[in-house]
Amino acid sequence: MLSREIEIFRVVMTTGSATKAARLMNLTQPAISQSLRRLENSAGLALFLRTGGKLQPTQEAKALLAEVERHFVGMEVIEQRLRALRQFGEGRIRIASFPGVGVGFLPRVLADLTQQRERTLVSLQIMGSADVRKRILGNEAELGVVADDVSTSGIETTLFAHYFGVVALPASHALARHKRITPAMLARYPFIALNPEDSVSLRLDRICRNHGVELRTVVECPFTISQCELVRNQVGIAVVNPITACDYLHAGLVFRPFSERLTYTSLTVQPAAQPASPFVRQMLGAMRKRLEIDMRTLSEAMAAGEHSGPLHSFDLNAGETA
Repeated sequence: MLSREIEIFRVVMTTGSATKAARLMNLTQPAISQSLRRLENSAGLALFLRTGGKLQPTQEAKALLAEVERHFVGMEVIEQRLRALRQFGEGRIRIASFPGVGVGFLPRVLADLTQQRERTLVSLQIMGSADVRKRILGNEAELGVVADDVSTSGIETTLFAHYFGVVALPASHALARHKRITPAMLARYPFIALNPEDSVSLRLDRICRNHGVELRTVVECPFTISQCELVRNQVGIAVVNPITACDYLHAGLVFRPFSERLTYTSLTVQPAAQPASPFVRQMLGAMRKRLEIDMRTLSEAMAAGEHSGPLHSFDLNAGETA
């Protein structure tokens, strides 16, 4: 089939009439009709019923349109890629991240890389860790950031950091006057938990069992950003990762040290056997520097609290072992 006939077919279907298609494509209506006839003859299908001078698409035409739209979406992606190549050359970096790091933290990192970004087009996509892994496996991203509960087979994996949970509270909450929050204190109030299958949720459950307490969970959700939003709306309290906590320092929430070490772990992932580009190497370095800054900022905001230690570590062996 000729691509011109398919293009005309698509315009007729999307505009709803041969007259509108002719006007849009600067063609005559007979030319549109002849093109549709050629497409039908080539396909061996009746794509339109012609009644009263009007075209009524058949079910076959509607099915064909779905395939044609997929083709044109692919062509639009290619056109966008060509425009990016004209503007940036090969300087296009695709980054995929799970929300805990990607929503607030990575934009701050990119802001730190102002000069590098002037020569690079960055595509930042936020998705679950399993989908990040799929992007990396399919060479659809040069850099990914995932939580530690995702499979790392078939991809290059490096520890980004361990970081340790803090308690998120509405500013007016009774626990906000305390310097440090224990599991027993958490158990007195409605709690916002991560989904029960989440590795962090499992670790928190183990900590609570060791202290002989059970949390009063009222909502479960998959992401820390959702926990913070629920706390902000006073649905309950939560233990959250300190990276996301930094996003909410000026959103009516207060944070207090948790008496126990609840470890969150993030990994950076890249396609196997593919050397990192200069921008990716700069990005990885900037991520570490930004984490240092953010954790210091959060520590200062919790200055009234009694810290049992730092909020993060780059040491492979610093994760929770209990």
